[in-house]
Amino acid sequence: MNARTRRRRAATLASSISAIAVLAWALTESAALAAAPPFPAATVAPVSPAGTAAQDEPSEPWRWPVPAPIRVVAPFRAPPTPYTAGHRGIDIAASSTAAVTAPAGGVVSFSGRVAGRPVVAIDHGGGVVSAIEPVSGSVTAGTPVAAGDAIGTVSTGGHCDSGCVHFGVRIDGKYVSPYLFLGGLPRSVLLPST
Repeated sequence: MNARTRRRRAATLASSISAIAVLAWALTESAALAAAPPFPAATVAPVSPAGTAAQDEPSEPWRWPVPAPIRVVAPFRAPPTPYTAGHRGIDIAASSTAAVTAPAGGVVSFSGRVAGRPVVAIDHGGGVVSAIEPVSGSVTAGTPVAAGDAIGTVSTGGHCDSGCVHFGVRIDGKYVSPYLFLGGLPRSVLLPST
């Protein structure tokens, strides 16, 4: 099983865990349902993205799109439904005009303004798209990029108007946590108090 397939399965599993937990709680709390026979075991078939070749799969976690030190100032908060409030990405602290790089290989699908803020989006194949804003793009749509290639600089606009960039990832149009592709949370470093 390749890395992208594992991440897609993890994203699907993460999206389903809340619903499963609520159902399990409801089943254990309801006296009427406690007497009912249990549900049969479900089977899960492996899912492979259509048209994705195994050689196109990344074998390592993505890179952070801004230089170290990495400081996440707002985490991913999945909305309960696709049309309700949530934070569909993570906000990462970044100095003004810092270089922004591609988190993984792909093709730039958009570089321009959306609702008054500059955005760069990259299609990584297999239905996976990342978007970073506010970024003054140095690339144009159709440009192939590798992980770590410069795609622009931190700009202003949107809710990350100064001092951070918003980094979002979608799989087949559905927002997922970028941590699934970055290999988890950055390691914490304790500093002495002054």
